[in-house]
Amino acid sequence: MAKQARAVQTWRSIVDAAASVFDDYGYERAAISEILRRAKVTKGALYFHFASKEAIAQAIMDEQTSTVDFAQEGSPLQSLVDGGQQFAFALRHNSMARAGTRLSIEGVFLGGPHPWGDWIDATARMLELGKERGEVLPHVDPMISAKVIVASFTGIQLISEADSGRADLREQVAEMWRHILPSIANPGVIAHIKPEGRVDLAAQAREKAEQAEREAREIAAAAEAARGAAAAGRNSGGAHRGGGAARSTRDQPEGEGADEPAGAGVTAGGLV
Repeated sequence: MAKQARAVQTWRSIVDAAASVFDDYGYERAAISEILRRAKVTKGALYFHFASKEAIAQAIMDEQTSTVDFAQEGSPLQSLVDGGQQFAFALRHNSMARAGTRLSIEGVFLGGPHPWGDWIDATARMLELGKERGEVLPHVDPMISAKVIVASFTGIQLISEADSGRADLREQVAEMWRHILPSIANPGVIAHIKPEGRVDLAAQAREKAEQAEREAREIAAAAEAARGAAAAGRNSGGAHRGGGAARSTRDQPEGEGADEPAGAGVTAGGLV
């Protein structure tokens, strides 16, 4: 159990550190050595979890998809607006979201699916739900509109980054919705939609940070308890052997702390 908790903590440290490196330097210029420095882990630990720089980048892309959660209850169109504002907030405050976006824009497809595919599909599903509930106009094609919405958001956030470091992104995304809604929404619904979003994102971010801190404390406490139990077991075993004679060999690390496997680091992704 302690090993599993430590492995999860190590994986999290690597992905978070890599996100900050990709955010700062992009994919090509991101160095494994810098990821190791920021994560404070060994090369063996990194290669235990990830075979290459590409694999780390893919993990970040996967993490990015969990940044936005479209609420299924209530107004589907308002949920779409809220989701877009949620991601806009993440782009300002979350290096994982920024790194994933930068990887997508740089064209690092990693042999996987379209980098915006999940977002487009989720948007199309919400528009289809909106049609079923009478919010979206009957003639609207959900997939075509979803592509327009995602493309518009992507371009707007790039311009906002260049203009203000994304400081004005919330209002720019709200303007996007003010332009798009009349072409897809029932006129009677538009007046009830809040383009700025209806969620207190700052409070939500604080809650998530507090939850993450609690989880980190629990993982650290479990690891400390496991170390204490292991130390007690060694002391007990030494006493039964008459004072615990010194061992002739040292314990060798297993798993994530082990030496780097042969050939690790030599990939097409350009590990350094």
